Amino acid sequence: MRRVAGLLFAAVLLVACGHDGGDDVSEPAEATDTTTTVTADDIPVAYTPEGGWTGAMPPPVLAECTEPLVDGAPDLAGLWEVVEVEVEGEVVDAHPALGAVQRIEQCGNRLVVTASGVIHDMRVDGTDENGVHDVAEFDYTTPINVVATYEDGVHILRPVGLPIEITRQRDGDQLVWGYIRFTAHLDRIGEPTDPYPATEETP
Repeated sequence: MRRVAGLLFAAVLLVACGHDGGDDVSEPAEATDTTTTVTADDIPVAYTPEGGWTGAMPPPVLAECTEPLVDGAPDLAGLWEVVEVEVEGEVVDAHPALGAVQRIEQCGNRLVVTASGVIHDMRVDGTDENGVHDVAEFDYTTPINVVATYEDGVHILRPVGLPIEITRQRDGDQLVWGYIRFTAHLDRIGEPTDPYPATEETP
């Protein structure tokens, strides 16, 4: 009798401690979402440094941004190199733009072009207030104010007060860049987060 009572008491203790004599199976803990969304608003606007940047491209501006692109935004992100230039509809053998590299970053409705010493950071929302407020590439001094839009898959820049448009759009694997007096075709040579020029560690 004492033995039976002892066994019953031990069984009660096991149940109280979460053991029922079978396998010890723990309930899985609830998964915790540790993903942090970084929006375009979370990253300060970048500007061209005084006198323009020289040497290797500055670090990417939107590398940490995880916000998806706005509706209607074409995917223009990457490192792009000019491989062909047309002037008045004719391909030319020599042109200052040939071989030039530009980096395009996108996040939400924000787009940053880094090239030729400038960093032009903008909201592509059609407003003067949120467009490019920086300096011109030709002297790194002259102030510019440019409105940016996406229209039918084309990124369009319209400098305030000037009757010109600068466009960027995809044509298959290439980027087509419509600038003043010429049209350039660019090949994608890397991700927007890749250093340029590439370092020895870059595969």
